[in-house]
Amino acid sequence: MAIQRRIKSVEQSMAETHDEKRSLKRSLGVWDLAVMGVAVAVGAGIFSVGAEASARHAGPAVIISFIIAAAVCGLAILCYAEFASSIPVAGSAYTFTYSTLGEFLAWIIGWDLILEMLMASAVIAKYWGVYLGDAVSLFDLEIPMTLQLGPLSFDWGPVVIVAIFTVLLALGTQLSSRVNSVFTVIKVAIVLFVIVVGFFFINGANYTPFVPPAQSGAASESAWTQSLFSFMTGSDPTMYGVFGILSGAALVFFAFIGFDVVATSAEETKDPKRTVPRGIILGLIIVTVLYVMVAIVITGMVSYTELAKLDEPSLASAFELVGATWAAQVIAIGSLVGLTTVVMVLLMGLARVVFAMSRDGLLPRSLSVTDAKRGTPIRIQLIVGVIIAIIAGFTDVQVLGDMINIGTLSAFVLVSIGVPILRKSRPDLERPFTVPLSPWLPWISAIACFWLMLNLSTETWLRFAIWLALGLIIYFAYSRRHSIIGRELEADALKGIRRPTAG
Repeated sequence: MAIQRRIKSVEQSMAETHDEKRSLKRSLGVWDLAVMGVAVAVGAGIFSVGAEASARHAGPAVIISFIIAAAVCGLAILCYAEFASSIPVAGSAYTFTYSTLGEFLAWIIGWDLILEMLMASAVIAKYWGVYLGDAVSLFDLEIPMTLQLGPLSFDWGPVVIVAIFTVLLALGTQLSSRVNSVFTVIKVAIVLFVIVVGFFFINGANYTPFVPPAQSGAASESAWTQSLFSFMTGSDPTMYGVFGILSGAALVFFAFIGFDVVATSAEETKDPKRTVPRGIILGLIIVTVLYVMVAIVITGMVSYTELAKLDEPSLASAFELVGATWAAQVIAIGSLVGLTTVVMVLLMGLARVVFAMSRDGLLPRSLSVTDAKRGTPIRIQLIVGVIIAIIAGFTDVQVLGDMINIGTLSAFVLVSIGVPILRKSRPDLERPFTVPLSPWLPWISAIACFWLMLNLSTETWLRFAIWLALGLIIYFAYSRRHSIIGRELEADALKGIRRPTAG
């Protein structure tokens, strides 16, 4: 039997925001959203992912890799901005997909977003604990970061940071936004300080050759760890050259994840039809400039061949190689502060996606009740916080880092496709912001994001398939029968009423 495309109208989505028991308080402005984007994107990755991509993939041309990743992210963000200005409702890509491609694909993308933000929250919280331990050891303090609870190892650092921001988010979005702004200003100042100091150690010879000649990658690379594209085509993994730049772009794309999280807060912004597009785009511009500057510094300080000799190349490694070991302390503090705000924004984004799916009945409706005074989904926020704290505190989640990328990119693909579909199905809809050169740019965005997905490992794709299979089981066992639209269709069927649906 064909799956019926139960499409929720834009009017239905907007009407949900007026339900006093299930609506969010509007309190955020353009700068709040821009800071949120910077907060979630500028984390520890800015101090490590550029060095890794330079050493193993692109050499000095990692600068181009960052620009490519920023361009791909930017195309998708333009699509998000058009949707968010037209449908300023919580849920981001999930809500947008529901209004264009129907309930089934909306569930898939919502399930993908849960994967992205759940994994990202747990992984980043775990790394926060690691960087806290590094910062403590750099200042000669002896504090054990891992406790042994019987047969289990417990990392207390991730649990502490998740607990603090879960409480802040439960108390109100505006309060947490102010705390977020303070931390973001501090970490951007640290990044700028590192960039300025790094410029004094730049040697122009390190930029030559700018695009190193291609060479074979690791011969020991298994079918599971090589990219899906290499696996399907049977081509040998390569380093450097043009394909090295492209694979480097797939790697550094990790540094741009999170901008879709900003769109989940559309229902909490003032004048969202103008605020959301401006806030998202402003945040992306700031982040791109910072990343490119860091890439210029790190590739100019040390030859990519020297970085390639290290097991874990990073910005701190570059400073150590030029003799500025004192910078390691500054970078450790910067990484710790950087990760702090990332954890907060991801916790909020995950709660908002679950809130939107719960309000639609795809998850238990009882979860979507908001606090009358603070206008926040306290139940969901607490449940999300507890789950992430348990995962980050008791498990090794770093190995699932690529799951974040594939969840993000799959959402980007569907949102990009959704823009021309909504243009055709609802040409009458008010669009304060529109993607230029539509439908060409949205389709280019979808293809570019899918290309980056193909550059992720075969192992990541297998795990992604298992996650999707679990989501399908939940959808057909519970969500399809309990969704608001599904119940309306059943009620109409009993009354002999036929509503038009796409299928």
